[in-house]
Amino acid sequence: MTIKAVNEVVAGVKLAKDVHTPLGGLLLHKGKVLLPRDLEVLKAFMVEQVDVESVEGESTRIPTVKSAGQKPSLIFAESPQGSGGDDVPSRKNLPLHEEYDRTLSLVKSCYQSAITGEIRIYEIRSQMENLLKHHKDYQILKFIPRMTNRHDYRYHSAVLCALSSYKLARWLNLPQKDWMQVAFAGLLHDIGNAKIDPIILNKPSKLTDEENEEVRRHTTYGYQILKNVAAVNEGVRLAALQHHEKVDGSGYPLRLEGSKIHIYAKIVAVTDIFHAMTLDKFYRSAQSPYLVLEQIQLEAFGKLDPKIVQTFIRKVTALHSGTKVKLSNGSTGEIVFTDSQHPTRPMVSVEGSIMNLMQQRQIYIEEVIS
Repeated sequence: MTIKAVNEVVAGVKLAKDVHTPLGGLLLHKGKVLLPRDLEVLKAFMVEQVDVESVEGESTRIPTVKSAGQKPSLIFAESPQGSGGDDVPSRKNLPLHEEYDRTLSLVKSCYQSAITGEIRIYEIRSQMENLLKHHKDYQILKFIPRMTNRHDYRYHSAVLCALSSYKLARWLNLPQKDWMQVAFAGLLHDIGNAKIDPIILNKPSKLTDEENEEVRRHTTYGYQILKNVAAVNEGVRLAALQHHEKVDGSGYPLRLEGSKIHIYAKIVAVTDIFHAMTLDKFYRSAQSPYLVLEQIQLEAFGKLDPKIVQTFIRKVTALHSGTKVKLSNGSTGEIVFTDSQHPTRPMVSVEGSIMNLMQQRQIYIEEVIS
């Protein structure tokens, strides 16, 4: 057994120990004979060294040249040095907003390249690893991206859905192996929109039946784009296809009922609605996150998975007493008590008086002041 720097490892050697990602997930199994793509994966995850055994005979080493008949397909691997260069090692210590902005920029290029069938998935995964290291700092009701505009709505929605879906997967106690894949599901669930005419996507007036039908095709387009991406599992592809399905069978594109909808799709359905309604769009301003949560709560009756909805609402509203909020009547106050039965309607202290939002239904929390 030999410890070797990854940049010195060649295809054809065998791993003597398991290789893990920075977040602890299993990347490559002990005993695996490394292929050229495996070397690119190791570099993408910034693994510095591995334990290897030598494979006897030069003839066992795997050439890096593509076979003549290989069909061009999606770009599955791309070293981080290809886009970041010398600044890669320092990225481990970047704050949440820095990693968010880097991920946003990568998602923009991902949408553009997806039109031609190219997704730099390992570069995206490496960046997602860096972003998700800050998941504890990401509070769904408090986090506000530094730079937002209506033109970038879809990219912000993708990154926020990735972060929120990752947290929701953990809250639901899904196995650890699913966490990153659920984050991918959130990030890529709307990738099919890359093939929809932007004029239709951003149309301020009501869509025609024909236009609406085209927009709905983004689910099948997304599945088709992702079906050849080796670094994501079938759940990620099905999330792209099924995130507009409803548990009562009234959704699209296949009108599936609850038991037939993948758990990733059910998770993304909730985070997608939340971020779609709380971000500014071309044709609609952002809505109060608390009103959106109440709308999602209504959707739990026959449309969304009720357990996932309840978990999401309970966790995101679990703000400590003293959290400052702005109310719809223009006043500001502090949350003093949240009833678990009515988490979107806490008691708020405003200028020394306690306001019970359960009783004063016409007033609601406009935003959480971070």
